[in-house]
Amino acid sequence: MADLLVDLGARPGARRVARALGLPIPLPQRLRRAEGPVGARPLEGRPAWVGGASAAGVQPALARALFGAGAEVALLGDGMDLLAWRGAAEGFARRLVVGPPADERFAALIFDATGVDDLAQLGRLHAELHGAVGRASPCARVVVLGRPPDEAPDAAAAAARRGLLGFVKSLGKELGGQGATVNLLQVAAGAEPRLIGPLRFLVSEHAAFVSGQALEVDACADGPEPAAPEAYVAALRGKVALVTGAAMGIGADAARRLAEEGARVVLVDRPEAGDALRARAAALGGEAVLVDLLDPRAVDRIAAALPGGVDVVVHNAGITRDKTLARMDRERWDQVLAVNLEVITRLHAALEPGLRRNGRVITVSSVGGLAGNPGQTAYAFTKAALLGWVAHVAPGLAHRGITVNAVAPGFIETRMTAAMPAALREAGRRLSSLGQGGLPVDVAEAITFLASPGAVGITGRHLRVCGQSFIGA
Repeated sequence: MADLLVDLGARPGARRVARALGLPIPLPQRLRRAEGPVGARPLEGRPAWVGGASAAGVQPALARALFGAGAEVALLGDGMDLLAWRGAAEGFARRLVVGPPADERFAALIFDATGVDDLAQLGRLHAELHGAVGRASPCARVVVLGRPPDEAPDAAAAAARRGLLGFVKSLGKELGGQGATVNLLQVAAGAEPRLIGPLRFLVSEHAAFVSGQALEVDACADGPEPAAPEAYVAALRGKVALVTGAAMGIGADAARRLAEEGARVVLVDRPEAGDALRARAAALGGEAVLVDLLDPRAVDRIAAALPGGVDVVVHNAGITRDKTLARMDRERWDQVLAVNLEVITRLHAALEPGLRRNGRVITVSSVGGLAGNPGQTAYAFTKAALLGWVAHVAPGLAHRGITVNAVAPGFIETRMTAAMPAALREAGRRLSSLGQGGLPVDVAEAITFLASPGAVGITGRHLRVCGQSFIGA
């Protein structure tokens, strides 16, 4: 369903009139979304500004990430290792300047706070970003790098590290009206080379609806981080990916995006999807499996469709049977728990022996599981339970290079939300820093990133795709 305010916001004349009349009407910035597969250089020729106080080992990886992504880099402040940056600039044949160019707006702004370990150093946040944030391009990307608070050497360091999340969330709400996103990467000691993949994702147009989030990058899972920019192109070539609930919405877009990155996709959905699912699978060069997940034989039939094993498993299928607890009968409760949770655990048990080394498991949770909603006790239970399941399963598979993560969508423009009462739909759209709903492809992009080799440093985590929804924030 079209969003009238986003459409109006795309017209400069409408914005001028709203400002001139002082109308209290939000006109969200139309988001720039990537079209097609991941490219080698998502920041090709675009300005990226970098400042901060770095810990040892971070700046070489940061320089490789930005120059490898094609950015033209300007260094802010005096905390930068010029030797590392100049060496990387020469290696990638890219421009490097010191100080923000006077006539330029940034497409990406990275503040490296990995070396900030006491409260006195936090003045750098203000000193280097105070003047810079006002020069953001529409739909710019801001990423703050920090260290995990639970690795802090003392209380002051833990406070400084934890404070970065509040800073990021507040700045995201300040810049969201411009379509800009602000996120935090918490880089564990020893995992510095693994920041490249997540940073490339967060500064790209593939992460248009991810804002106000913290992702921890660690060295828990075995496996290499892709080095050359070209390694991110068709990164799933030769991989087999299974997607449940693939007939429409998020599942359909996830299957398409995984196929665009080179995977052979196996699409699973109910028998009623029939010819439509077969046609979709054929168009993607994949295979359709028609099965009711409530059928006791469903898990065996899905496993039989993957005789040679599987590299990526996307647990997307889910149902709602919304009723207040007082009105919900046991049958509805059991159906939601069966499809949204029990089938996932049984399917994982069946597929785990055939999960190939460096595989990826992604479940689709929900902001509803983090914040709760009236009438969704069963649904919210299952979506919260998946986060516990992910955190528990991930460590046991890390030695095989397999990562296990969840995505938690917020308000996404689907047939379900189109059927909501207008007032609720409008509230869902506006209650985010980006001031609009997301699209199924936004969730599919996050799934595709977590399915990629570049996400090797992220496991046991969840990533919200909610435009920084104020609900559950």
